[in-house]
Amino acid sequence: MIVSLIILAALVVVGGICYLAYRRNPDKQVNEPQQACCGMHITCEKDSLLSAVSETIEYYDDEELDRFKGREADDYTPEEIEEFRDVLLTLRPEEIAGWGRSIQLRGVTLPAEVREELLMIVGEARQRHNITTDPEQ
Repeated sequence: MIVSLIILAALVVVGGICYLAYRRNPDKQVNEPQQACCGMHITCEKDSLLSAVSETIEYYDDEELDRFKGREADDYTPEEIEEFRDVLLTLRPEEIAGWGRSIQLRGVTLPAEVREELLMIVGEARQRHNITTDPEQ
């Protein structure tokens, strides 16, 4: 009985401190820091994967692709498409979504075939991530 009263008193004290801290500064609620979408979570949509989530341009040893800036998705030769595919397939899994965002920020349009492959790879990674992190499984 005494242990229960001590636990209850501790909860009341901690709750009171939290309440007073919140009342003193209600605009600064305790939240997890917001992170840019990495493309690996179910909440990231297909469009947000390739949107300018981050303003930072990062190169993935692919500076040569900048020469395609301003080209349309259907204006690539088969050799140029293979160049994009080679870069995509040499990336580590955790780099793929960032590479897609970086390419867009650099003004380079991916060939349609490579864009579909990118979205498929990221979709599969999301499924694997959800399967391994789902507590009901």
